[in-house]
Amino acid sequence: MAADIHAYQQELQTSPVGLPASDPPPYLPQRVGNSDGYPLAKPMGPIGPWATGRVDWGALSGQTGTRPVVNQYSITRYSVDEWRQRNANMINACESTVDQSVQVENASKNTIIRTYAIADKTQTDCTHSLHVRAKNIDNLKCELNRAISSMQEEIAALERQRRRLKQSLAVLRMPEAIANECLERRTGRPDTELIRDRPEEELILEISLISEIKAILLQTLANIEQQQSDNRAVRQRMEFDWSEKKVAHENDAINCNLRNQSTNTLFKPGATRCSNEQSTEIYWEKFTRETLDMYQNCRLKSEQLRNTLDAILTNAARDLRTQADSVERALATRISCMEEIREKLEIDLRTILQRLADTEIQIDKLKVAIRNMDYSMMVVQTRLDNRNQRPRVENCRDQPQNLLIAEVKSIEVGTSAMNAQLKQEEDVKQELINRRNELEREIMLKRRTIAIDRDRCQLLRSHFPSSTALSGY
Repeated sequence: MAADIHAYQQELQTSPVGLPASDPPPYLPQRVGNSDGYPLAKPMGPIGPWATGRVDWGALSGQTGTRPVVNQYSITRYSVDEWRQRNANMINACESTVDQSVQVENASKNTIIRTYAIADKTQTDCTHSLHVRAKNIDNLKCELNRAISSMQEEIAALERQRRRLKQSLAVLRMPEAIANECLERRTGRPDTELIRDRPEEELILEISLISEIKAILLQTLANIEQQQSDNRAVRQRMEFDWSEKKVAHENDAINCNLRNQSTNTLFKPGATRCSNEQSTEIYWEKFTRETLDMYQNCRLKSEQLRNTLDAILTNAARDLRTQADSVERALATRISCMEEIREKLEIDLRTILQRLADTEIQIDKLKVAIRNMDYSMMVVQTRLDNRNQRPRVENCRDQPQNLLIAEVKSIEVGTSAMNAQLKQEEDVKQELINRRNELEREIMLKRRTIAIDRDRCQLLRSHFPSSTALSGY
């Protein structure tokens, strides 16, 4: 198009309509005078001798030489050669302007093509970069989402373990109360039965074990609650980071879908200014990695704490159940021993009662025998008294007299022996009565002790929780 315009302009300059191709058109400078540039042939002078004129100067023609002659019809300021030169200048200026316009238009077209190509390439690169960035954000967001789900499961698992631990602490109050109740009940044993026997030692060991386990469980509960707080803090940080990445991903997704034909684009002056709060890409990834590393460490600690709690509860339940079995065995052994001694004492009591009855019978027999000896004594004394009534020489100490005296002595000796035996029988009877009282009291004490150990302590021990309940289930 520009070449056609240039050819047309050349044709107008060289071949005007109605003129030979070798002569310039009449509105351009002619060949008269100097060649090549066709300058003015001569300056404009006065017309005739009657118009002297004078030197004048104009903005368009410069110095004209003379002032034109002025009459009532016209005014003349320039010559024909000046007019032709001005036409040539105008035509040359137009040609120069048209050439410049064509050059500028071509340059504009090239600039547009180059600018659009650069803009399209830059936009494509930016779109690809936004896609890559959105993919990276989505990958980290998905990783955070998996970590949040895993942490939520860990929090739920640790919460179940915490409830299990609290249940175990609640159940632990029962064996503690049972052991204390057993010790308190056993303090009500009679005086002679207040001994430090095996059941008491085992009960004291059980109370000590329960106190130690309770302290460990309380410390573990405090550790679990602190770990649960750390788990929730890490989960909250990951959720906060995930929500920010979700917003950033949605923002970059919107940016990825923006095109030149989009209707929701606007001029945003100042959008290229970087905010002071903007972070670097290295810090962005470092922050998320630190969050994920914190999650890994926190989850590892939580799992270790849960495993530790399982071991603690299992060992505690086993130890408590073992100690409870030891206490129950000691109580059973003690009750069996008390039953044996009670049965032995009851057998002895029956023996004592039998002997007491036999002794009383023997005492009665001795008393009857002593009373019967009085008759013999009265007989022999009466005989002696009658013999003492013999007259004079007849009253002699003959053999019958000696035998009667010996009989009196013998009766006295026998009576004394029977009285002494009666005294011994009565002493034995009193001793048997004392032993009977002691045995009855001891049997009563043993029965009370057995009632405490069997009917109270063993009954309480029957409500001792199982290993499953002590484990918190």
